[in-house]
Amino acid sequence: MQNLDQVEELKSSPELIKKLYENSIMKHYAAGSVILNENAHIRAIPIVTKGSMKVIRTEEDGREILLYYIKAGESCIMSFLGGMHNETSKVKAEVEEDAEILFLPTDKVSLFIKEYPQWLDYIFRLYHKRFEELLAIVNAIAFKKVDERLLNLLHKKAELTDNRIIAITHEQLANELGTARVVVSRLLKQLEDQGTVKLGRNKITLV
Repeated sequence: MQNLDQVEELKSSPELIKKLYENSIMKHYAAGSVILNENAHIRAIPIVTKGSMKVIRTEEDGREILLYYIKAGESCIMSFLGGMHNETSKVKAEVEEDAEILFLPTDKVSLFIKEYPQWLDYIFRLYHKRFEELLAIVNAIAFKKVDERLLNLLHKKAELTDNRIIAITHEQLANELGTARVVVSRLLKQLEDQGTVKLGRNKITLV
């Protein structure tokens, strides 16, 4: 768990942190819960204090691709932008591991920007981080092979949960990479033959 007073941009303003907790609603979610769907109205901004979320973009044909993860102490910049401009969500947000999330009403977001410069610093830091992550996604899709993207994704998940045993199906990995399950299964078998991973039932261990 990361209390908001541990977040670099916020810890210099205890008053802002107090306001965030006072004006937000705390909710708990199990892994796999969807907290925001595409085209849904954004009435509150999620701030993760425990666990993690993943942000996904879905195409009309049902294919999905993982955009980025949201860890404890972070929020979804796309929710910020959509909520502040009264737009519907362009992405889906799903809980990756059991999470504790603060929901700050969108009207408070603009109010805090006017009152607390630390809040604006926090938003800009998130925007910068997500922009770099999205650039990395574009670069990976354009220039990297699927096997390299797959291995990078597995390492990212292991780092996120601090566990080299990743509970996930081939289908889920395929969805996050925006490719077919048979492709992921074939590549995982190759990685296992190379001694890079060990495959189990609905789990993958990084060797």
